This record gives sequence, C-alpha cells and structure tokens, in this order.
Amino acid sequence: MLHLTIDPQSGVPVYRQIMDQVKYYVASGALRPGDGLPSIRDLARTLRINPTTVVAAYKELAHDGTIELVHGKGAFIARSVKKLSEEELRAALRRLARQLAVEARQMGAPPTLVLKLLREELDGMSPGGKP
Repeated sequence: MLHLTIDPQSGVPVYRQIMDQVKYYVASGALRPGDGLPSIRDLARTLRINPTTVVAAYKELAHDGTIELVHGKGAFIARSVKKLSEEELRAALRRLARQLAVEARQMGAPPTLVLKLLREELDGMSPGGKP
C-alpha cells in the first residue's frame, strides 16, 4: 500500500517530497514495474494539495524514467526501474539518518528521545502497529 505524507514544515518542496517517496517505494521493491500510481486528482485530494503539484511530481518522475505516463490510463512504474542494492539502500538511509542526527543535535534533543520517536514512527507505519 502506498502511504505518502507531506511535511509542510520540512523546507523541501511538496512535489519533491512526493518524488522522493515514490522513488523510495520503487527502490525498496514495494512498487514494482507496471504498478499503477494514484490518479493526480485522487492523490491531490488525499494529500490535500493542489493537483498541479502532483502534476509537477509526476512529470519529473516521468522525465527521470521512474514512471511512465499513459494518456487516459494514468501513471505507472516504469518497466526499466530496479530495486536498490543493499549498498545503495545503506547509503540512502545513512544520508537520511545523518540529516535527522544533525537536526536533532541542533535542537538539543537527547539521542534516547530521537531513537524513541523514530521507533514509534516506524511501528506506526507497520500493519497493525507492530514492527
């Protein structure tokens, strides 16, 4: 199941947040070649954003080869995309972890709190709230 979220406070443009999340789902294998994405209208309604923002994200994803846009049919994961290797996955996660660590340190958050909150977020995304 595709679970996209938008953080208006992140400083990252909303269209970029959509792109990154779709790419992560593809890289993890959760989205496979040929899988359909929500329609522009449906995704905009779900995320409570302007449909032109979804259009921008989908156009960029199509431009970089992640998705294919089929007129009148929708958006689909491109046939040529592949899952991340273990090394690529570790590198991507390390970048995200470093960003979280830097921001947490700047806010003076204790590491135990950061780890607790990260665990809660991960558990909350699992089916049934279980890891």
